[in-house]
Amino acid sequence: MSAAYRKTHKNQHKKRRPLLHTVTVLALLAAGAYLTVELREREQAALPPLEAVTDGAVPAAGAGRHTGTGRRHWERLRHPDRSVLRGAHGEVLATFTDGARTAALKGPSRVFTEPATTASRVVTEDWVRLLPKQWRQGAEKERWFQDWFGRHYGSEQDDILAMGFQYVDRAPVKKDAKGVAYAGDAAFGPLNPHGSLGNDLREEKSDFYDYLGIPYTYRDGVTARPEAARYHAVDCSGFIRLLYGYRAHYPLRSRGQSGGGLPRISDAMARSAIGADVIPPRGGGPGARPASIDVLQPGDLVFFELDARTGARLDHVGVYVGHDSDGHKIFLSSREEANGPTVSGKGGVSWLDGDGYYAERLRSAKRL
Repeated sequence: MSAAYRKTHKNQHKKRRPLLHTVTVLALLAAGAYLTVELREREQAALPPLEAVTDGAVPAAGAGRHTGTGRRHWERLRHPDRSVLRGAHGEVLATFTDGARTAALKGPSRVFTEPATTASRVVTEDWVRLLPKQWRQGAEKERWFQDWFGRHYGSEQDDILAMGFQYVDRAPVKKDAKGVAYAGDAAFGPLNPHGSLGNDLREEKSDFYDYLGIPYTYRDGVTARPEAARYHAVDCSGFIRLLYGYRAHYPLRSRGQSGGGLPRISDAMARSAIGADVIPPRGGGPGARPASIDVLQPGDLVFFELDARTGARLDHVGVYVGHDSDGHKIFLSSREEANGPTVSGKGGVSWLDGDGYYAERLRSAKRL
């Protein structure tokens, strides 16, 4: 090969290199842009609806499924201190209370009934769920909340209210993968052999593990074992522990255990430091009824002073579920007279307003 040819070929090669370099760079840029768009689309698909929850605009994905789309904003309210997410027209989409894990989310309207015992119907758009940790101001900007909200807002999986009505009279049995009946018509407790008109006709002391018929080991290592005579039975506080603890995974406290967790006894639940006191406990007796119950939110625990023999002790607990079809504030609890969870009038009309038996004896409310 001549020297002249080699020189010409070398010059031609030098001329091609910038062209090849330009083509390569453009190709890489195009590929990079494609990958960036693809990754962004994948990330957006994986992110929850509230990727960046701030005052002002809120991404519409998911959050507009039942309440319309548009700009949303957060509002701080007091008594109790809480953060409220509002929609484009000022409607409440969700409420989160400082110190509590219970959240009320708006969703599709539902009707809860107990046709075997009452004509009362609960019609509600509230869906009550538990946050993974207690709420505090500013949590709406944190990733743990954004992930949780993305999974749960608009979800129609069983919430606290739906689970509660799975234990009323003639509710069908539900079993888990191990064959344990975790839902279905629940009794209050076995008949009291010494019961009479002046005494309890049915025995208390039936806890959630009695209903399930399986042993349960608490966080402190204590193992509770069920009694055969109490199978499928829960008293009022046992029902709350079954609903919030076993089903919704709120921490449970064993007998005698101090610290966090949902206690065994109604009075201890009301006076414990867990959750937020929306109606703080006061002294008992006549005149102790709250002046107003407007602060109540579905899912709140409501406490009563029923038995004069116990002094000022709060001896009954239930769950506020909202308004019935007649506009009354109604609650669900496990009662001796109804032999299990009910919203019926057995043992007293289940209204928290008016001058009925339970309304007159309401003393406190807590948001877990």
